[in-house]
Amino acid sequence: MGDRSVNVEAKSAAIGGATGTRRPALGGIRVVELANYIAGPSIGMLLADYGATVIKVESPEGGDGIRTWGNRKNDVGLYHKVLNRNKRSVTADLRTAIGREIVRRLAATADVVTESFRPGTLERWQLGIDVLRERNPGLILVRVSGFGQTGPYRERAGFGSLAEAMTGFAYTNGFPDRPPLLPSFALADTTTGFAGAFLTLAALEARRTNGGAGQVVDLAIYESLLTLMGPHVIDHQLLGVVQERAGSRLPLIAPRGAYRTRDDKWIAISAGADAAFKGLCTALELPALLSDARFADNQMRLKHWEALDALLRPAFARIDQETAMASLRRHGAPAAPIYNVADFTADPHVRARGDVVGVWDAELDCELRMQNVVGRLSETPGAVVAAGPALGADNRRILIDELAFSEAELADAGVAV
Repeated sequence: MGDRSVNVEAKSAAIGGATGTRRPALGGIRVVELANYIAGPSIGMLLADYGATVIKVESPEGGDGIRTWGNRKNDVGLYHKVLNRNKRSVTADLRTAIGREIVRRLAATADVVTESFRPGTLERWQLGIDVLRERNPGLILVRVSGFGQTGPYRERAGFGSLAEAMTGFAYTNGFPDRPPLLPSFALADTTTGFAGAFLTLAALEARRTNGGAGQVVDLAIYESLLTLMGPHVIDHQLLGVVQERAGSRLPLIAPRGAYRTRDDKWIAISAGADAAFKGLCTALELPALLSDARFADNQMRLKHWEALDALLRPAFARIDQETAMASLRRHGAPAAPIYNVADFTADPHVRARGDVVGVWDAELDCELRMQNVVGRLSETPGAVVAAGPALGADNRRILIDELAFSEAELADAGVAV
């Protein structure tokens, strides 16, 4: 079985500041990932992007299920290549004694273990926090589940779609005369990745300042998305407001929406501020709107949004997207063309910022292009150094060289190296 960890490690050493002499931002942090699919592995992806060593433990029988989800090339899952980038892969069957011992030894060397099984599963495998802390008192265990480790729903299966339904997102998403809409991508799961990465770093900082003790992070997928839902709860409590589906409208500002242009393309605008609204009206040659009392300020525009929308739509329909965007930019009106992925990756600003990056992948024998790391650190930037690994690519390096298993005991247990 191939060993790609040496190459990844060499590339990882190059991740640093502009001078190339600094350690990565999260260099020295070691994470053992027992998580599968999207939510939990998103945490590991974000940490690995900034230099943490993330060792992904997968079932030898096909590995993480994300390897089979979505589009594939040469029978290799493409989302896996993005989601599990910069990680190492080892195989362990947690239903077996040696599989559980692999996890215990890995956890003994780690700062963080992430998992996304149903609550109670680790305990049934004798891998609960009490067991793992026997060898590593400072361990942080990040537990991702649909509904959390406590509460009446704790044992229910949890996926992002359920969170998108329960938090009110689907209820508010779509048009008033049509059914609720779930998002077309893994919104709740990836939101959980960001929340989980933040909580992991918070727990690491707490360990540093509180005498080295670890702790358990209990992260429910629906709670991550709930945070994004803005003022829904307080609006309901104090005003009795239940936000309904309103298409592209935002109940905070007007005008805001998506508008079709003459060439059958679309532009998004967000012009709640008075200066932005003035720029919009000037750009679209609608000066009468500026003296119309119905549109005098944002609150009035919200009250009369339908009348305003009826005037804006034909104005956009008279001009093509490029002409409209040039005029909107010239007059300082916040607007953007609505892109598909081909449009986005071709955009000169996206290219200048390096928002899409290419990395060579030996398994597919080609360069793979994917989203770059989130954000820019001036001195210790993150980087994509490798796409998601082949299943068990790092077994020999980690199980034998690092954890001191012998080839014989691994062979006897059927663990491929």
